[in-house]
Amino acid sequence: MIQSMTGYGKTVLQLPTKKITIELKSLNSKNLDLNVRIPQYYREKELYIRKKLASFLVRGKVDFSIYIENNGGELSSNVNETVVKQYMSQLRNVVDSNEVELLKMAIKMPDSLKQEREELDEQEWHQINKTIDETIVKINQYRIDEGGVLLEDFELRIGNIEKLLKKVIEIDPKRVEQVKEKLRKSIAELETKIDENRFEQELIYYIEKLDITEEKVRLKNHLEYFLKELKSSDSNGKKLGFITQEIGREINTIGSKSNFAEMQKCVVQMKDELEKIKEQNLNVL
Repeated sequence: MIQSMTGYGKTVLQLPTKKITIELKSLNSKNLDLNVRIPQYYREKELYIRKKLASFLVRGKVDFSIYIENNGGELSSNVNETVVKQYMSQLRNVVDSNEVELLKMAIKMPDSLKQEREELDEQEWHQINKTIDETIVKINQYRIDEGGVLLEDFELRIGNIEKLLKKVIEIDPKRVEQVKEKLRKSIAELETKIDENRFEQELIYYIEKLDITEEKVRLKNHLEYFLKELKSSDSNGKKLGFITQEIGREINTIGSKSNFAEMQKCVVQMKDELEKIKEQNLNVL
């Protein structure tokens, strides 16, 4: 079953001292483009997170984020004495004020307070890791649901091309007769006597050059192969892309050989359907 590269998942973990929100977003991309935004506190786990996301999400432009809302009790703030004294020394040269006022100003400056944390709690990380797994399940389900929508659209487009191919097959004999008639008319206008046997031989040779039997068969096979791959157990957008290239090649060849307005109209419509397939296929995992 095909999956979309577009997806979203969000899970909230409530701990005694904090609320942790884990969010995953993905869009289409040729390869895996992974962006991880996590608090400094969890940086030691970044490589592990990246490997996990890569193994489950495979492809796409993926944004992973961990947001923390503290409820208090974990952070401890200490005055950075060295920085505060430097600020006060500089402020004395700028403002005329007493030590208390200088201290009030200095303590509001950047880096005047330093926050210290304890080491990462492995029990806490175990809960976070479990929440990451839950979020991956959610985004994958989103991708599957979106893939179902893509599947319906692909089946519609392929069905339209199949109908147009049937129409091409139906009008092909009419096209051949018209080509023969045009040649006979052109020769008649020359008012020149011709060898009928030689004319028939040349006509057969010319008709063979315009013959689209092989293209019709190959196009039908490619369309069936595309539908088969849509139902395969794995989602493979790149493989579907290769098949659409082959479909396009056969449609173009039929168009170049058709030499018949009614058939060329069908070719144009097939190309239009194929372009819609190519556009949607960019979103397939």
